[in-house]
Amino acid sequence: MPQDRIRVFIVDDHPMIRVGLSTALSSEDDIEVVGDAASGEDALRLVPLARPDVVLMDLYLPGMDGIEATVRLAARLPDTKFVILTSTADSAEIERAIDAGAAGYILKTASGDDLAAVIRSSHQGRRVLAPEATDALIASRQQRGAGVQLTARERELLTLMARGLNNQEISAELSIALPTVKFHVTNILAKLEVENRTEAVLEALRLKLVRPPR
Repeated sequence: MPQDRIRVFIVDDHPMIRVGLSTALSSEDDIEVVGDAASGEDALRLVPLARPDVVLMDLYLPGMDGIEATVRLAARLPDTKFVILTSTADSAEIERAIDAGAAGYILKTASGDDLAAVIRSSHQGRRVLAPEATDALIASRQQRGAGVQLTARERELLTLMARGLNNQEISAELSIALPTVKFHVTNILAKLEVENRTEAVLEALRLKLVRPPR
C-alpha cells in the first residue's frame, strides 16, 4: 500500500452520500478519507484540522453553500485542492466554481473510477471538468456570443479600438463628438459585459465581432 496516500475530506449534507463516497474511495489504494462534514459551517471548522489534500465539496448545502465554503477554506489552505461534486451542470454554477478556484467539477452520476481519477488529477494540479460541465460552458458562451447585438456604429468603434485608437483619435477618425464616442464605448462595455476597453477588444475578437488588426 502506498505510504503517501491522497487525503480526502467529504462535504455533503446527505449521510448516505457521505457513507457511499467514503466506502468507494476507501477501496482505492492511494486514497484515504480523513473526515466528512454535513454543512459549509462544519467544513470551515473541521477541514483545517484534517489538513486534506483534496476536498470533495457538495454545491448545495444548508446555510453556507459549497462555493462560499470553498472560497473561505481555500484562503486558509492554499495547498488543498477543491473538487465540486454536485448533481447540476448549470453553466452559471460551473463558472462560480471556477472563479472560486475549484480544481474540479464533477457530477454525482460519475462512476467511482471517474471520481478517483478526478481526485488524482486535481491533486497533481490539473483542473478537471466533467464532460457535461464542459459542454454546458461551451453552449453558454456560444449563446452569449450569439446574443450580443452591436449596432453598426458600435462595431465601427470596436474595430478602431482594436487598432489601438483612443477616444480622441476615434472622434477625429469618425468625425463625431468626443461625448458621443464615450457614450458608444460605455454601451459596448455594457453589452459585452466587460470592465474596460482591453477586455472589450479581447471579447470582441473571441466572439469574432471584429477582425484582428493587421
